[in-house]
Amino acid sequence: MNVAEAMEKAMHLADEAASYGEVPVGAVVLDAQGKVTGTGRNRREAQHDPLAHAEVEAMRTAAAHHHSWNLQDCTLVVTLEPCPMCAGAVLQAHVGRVVFGAWDAKLGACGSVWDLLRDPHIGHSAEVIGGVHEGACSRQLAEFFAQRRK
Repeated sequence: MNVAEAMEKAMHLADEAASYGEVPVGAVVLDAQGKVTGTGRNRREAQHDPLAHAEVEAMRTAAAHHHSWNLQDCTLVVTLEPCPMCAGAVLQAHVGRVVFGAWDAKLGACGSVWDLLRDPHIGHSAEVIGGVHEGACSRQLAEFFAQRRK
């Protein structure tokens, strides 16, 4: 599976999250061969868990699949730029590459507000690619919050 296909899968997971009243964020982890080894969607409301972000769920399932916390040969594909907590989890898991859709002007930690994944003071750094299917990912979020405001 290529990154564009993985983003489409992540967007489907984001739609699932929205259907349960969760902020529509979805994430997929690909191994070095492009095989999906982890998936996640926001579940903070359902699980009453502030850590139940899509990225964390996807990395947890990928780590279980790989029988290792170290995801250095993996790519995390997520519909929204990771927040500081998720960027920290990416660093702890040594994820090799992060690809995201929509930029997050409030809490983005991969280049918009902060750039934790490429900070020279941190031992591990990840390749970061932002803006993949940006328009579609941004629309998902905007439509969700517009409905909430009604």
